[in-house]
Amino acid sequence: MSLPDRENIVQESPVIQTTDLTFAYTKPEVLHHINLSVPKGSIFGFLGPNGAGKSTTIKALLGLLKVKPGMINLFGKELNNNRLDILQRTGATIEIPSIYEHLSARRNLEITQRLRRLPESRIGEVLDIVGLSGDDIKLVRQFSTGMKQRLGLALALLGKPELLLLDEPINGLDPEGIREIRNLLVKLNHEEGCSIFLSSHILDEVEKICTHVAVIDAGKIIYQGETSGIRQKNSPGNVLLMETSDNPGCMKLFPDRLAGKTESSISFHYQSREEISLIIRKTIEAGIEIYSARPESQRLEESFFQLLSGGGVS
Repeated sequence: MSLPDRENIVQESPVIQTTDLTFAYTKPEVLHHINLSVPKGSIFGFLGPNGAGKSTTIKALLGLLKVKPGMINLFGKELNNNRLDILQRTGATIEIPSIYEHLSARRNLEITQRLRRLPESRIGEVLDIVGLSGDDIKLVRQFSTGMKQRLGLALALLGKPELLLLDEPINGLDPEGIREIRNLLVKLNHEEGCSIFLSSHILDEVEKICTHVAVIDAGKIIYQGETSGIRQKNSPGNVLLMETSDNPGCMKLFPDRLAGKTESSISFHYQSREEISLIIRKTIEAGIEIYSARPESQRLEESFFQLLSGGGVS
């Protein structure tokens, strides 16, 4: 499994564009001037703590909440005036998938297929896509949580959507279930050309599959951009971890770059591959042997919590 190729992400009108999106159930406002720009062909992670406004944003994007005209555009079209056309091109799961547990997976799909007047052949196709072909006549109440999530995705995929909006698609899953959904989403993006917008608070999984990310806190966007950029924004640089024959001597060579030390290793900040080469070359020229040198990136989780604690709006 690999991330979507950023070079293949189409540079055209964003598949999702919001302009000063604001919403309140009652006072105070839940969403404050949200400006999202989701590239077509991306897997876009929408991060934030519980209560930050993730589910509310997705409901607004689906037209389930009333917002002012012009605040939301999908596929380059204003949502309020083009809702039917937009929703025909969109699939979604919000919180717990809406499925009938006393019916089989196939029967659940048949109900939606007939209501939407979709080809019956599409049922078999989506069962294959989500890996439930062998369990299509089993009652849903016998399904694991991961299988129910896959059925929810199958329902969202019936209409061959160009865009998937997924609210916490891996919430409550065990590690195997998380891996299955992760691989499925990457497959849909690669093979079906589907843009995916997913909310989550499981940062490790977002880092594994998302090309772009936005962070929301208390209804405000505090970061938006490529997933790698969130780490660069909050770190003075990545870290080169080294073990040498003379760690104290090596530290004296780069006092301004020192990031940390342990009993056996030292680490230095760097900004580019050229700086890695410089550190290694000068260490060797000083007569110090290098036993190991390993670049390490700051984890998304660390950057995320730095953003939340800093509160800076990007």
